[in-house]
Amino acid sequence: MYIYYILAVLMVGLDQWTKILTVDNIALYETIEFIPGVLSWTYIQNDGAAWSILEGQMWFFYIVTSVVLVVLVYNMQKYGKGDRLFSWALTFILAGTIGNFIDRLRLQYVVDMVKLEFINFPIFNLADSLLSVGVVLLVIYVFAGERKEKKKKQTG
Repeated sequence: MYIYYILAVLMVGLDQWTKILTVDNIALYETIEFIPGVLSWTYIQNDGAAWSILEGQMWFFYIVTSVVLVVLVYNMQKYGKGDRLFSWALTFILAGTIGNFIDRLRLQYVVDMVKLEFINFPIFNLADSLLSVGVVLLVIYVFAGERKEKKKKQTG
């Protein structure tokens, strides 16, 4: 079980490292093309959630994030030992949650930098990507579990 926590810490470290590199090397609101027409780095400071909703409501984020972290660790300890997919999902979600929480505590905003040039999509960071991957894995886990239960009922 501890391997998942170690992996989460490594993911958080990578997230924080990319944010430090961004702040140290890109001016606020500056855009640097990485793959023309596809991907660029654009340093912004986001004091809200996805799509900048609830801007400036740090107290809300502190409370919600604290509750989410407790629920994640509880579920990893109680249910994660029995299923790798579930553990991986929670590991990604935990890492993404902690990565952005560190920014909010330390800076009062989240450092975002990844901009997809081919679509009108909010600028995001590695922690956001980790959260997204974790949620997708969790959805797969839920649907796979439902399929398994349905199959069990049909054969049993």
